[in-house]
Amino acid sequence: MALIIEDSCINCDMCDPECPNKAITLGEEVYEIDPEKCTECVGHYEKPTCMSVCPIDCIKKDPQHIESEAQLLAKFLRIHP
Repeated sequence: MALIIEDSCINCDMCDPECPNKAITLGEEVYEIDPEKCTECVGHYEKPTCMSVCPIDCIKKDPQHIESEAQLLAKFLRIHP
């Protein structure tokens, strides 16, 4: 499952540099996560680094992009062959 940044984001710039897949970009109002690039840090870290550094806990699992750990790992392998 990819992650999503909620509208309560304060644009603190903490998450963007932490993403190993470069899935996070500044949207029109708040940061956004590209579900095609987000692996929830599977293949890189034990848990999503963006969630770890978010000071207001506004990064959640995206129910619109449900993926198993195997699917996230396959996506990681496509992004980082």
